[in-house]
Amino acid sequence: MTIQELYQSMEGDYAAALKTMMNESIIGRLMPRYLNDPSCQKMLDAGAAMDAKGLFEGAHALKGVAGNLGMLKLSRMASELCEEFRPGKERQLSDAEVQAKLADIGALQEKTLAAIRAFVG
Repeated sequence: MTIQELYQSMEGDYAAALKTMMNESIIGRLMPRYLNDPSCQKMLDAGAAMDAKGLFEGAHALKGVAGNLGMLKLSRMASELCEEFRPGKERQLSDAEVQAKLADIGALQEKTLAAIRAFVG
């Protein structure tokens, strides 16, 4: 699997990653590290408890990590929850809507992790 095929399979944006990371070898070195990044799991665990602070922190971290790696769909999804739980901001979504968004993020995360595992071999 090429790195471009990796990005296609995880609904990422190779051009955005290349713009941020400056070269493909850096992307190739950083991508396997994402397998151990705790941001998404932290957010999902906080979501199970509806822990607003944990949801904000996990979503904020995931938004940044995913964005830097060109996983723009995942980054946008995390950004929505980040803003929903930003301290001092009034919530707009019901708990059920938050849970639905978390399920969508979890599904995309699993797809992303599977693609990275296939890429790493």
